[in-house]
Amino acid sequence: MKGFIKREDDYLQRNQHLAGLTDEQLKERFWSLVEQIVDPLLDLAQKNTSPSIERSVLLRMGFSSLEAQPLVDGAIDRGLIGHGVGHVIYRIAKEKNLDIRTAGLELIDGKHWDDAVKIFKGGN
Repeated sequence: MKGFIKREDDYLQRNQHLAGLTDEQLKERFWSLVEQIVDPLLDLAQKNTSPSIERSVLLRMGFSSLEAQPLVDGAIDRGLIGHGVGHVIYRIAKEKNLDIRTAGLELIDGKHWDDAVKIFKGGN
């Protein structure tokens, strides 16, 4: 085999701890390792956001970029961005029996922010 480099593989030594496991045990181990990798990522995603992420969510909810900015700013000013601006709008819509768009537009107009603070910071 001219031109080929022999690969020094230590696979047989490295897999000894797996050799006695059944297919089901291997599958369980695999998914356990996947959870160890993915869980911290999910935790970061759930606990952290940014204004650009929140604006992106609002765009997908049907708000324009000109509408999204004051909603994000309003949430930041009131310490609510960590709850998700879309979630804030959803909860206001639910509490006030409004559709999502109307709730968002009313928040832009300065309405309902006190209610949002009570919902998210008041323990409701």
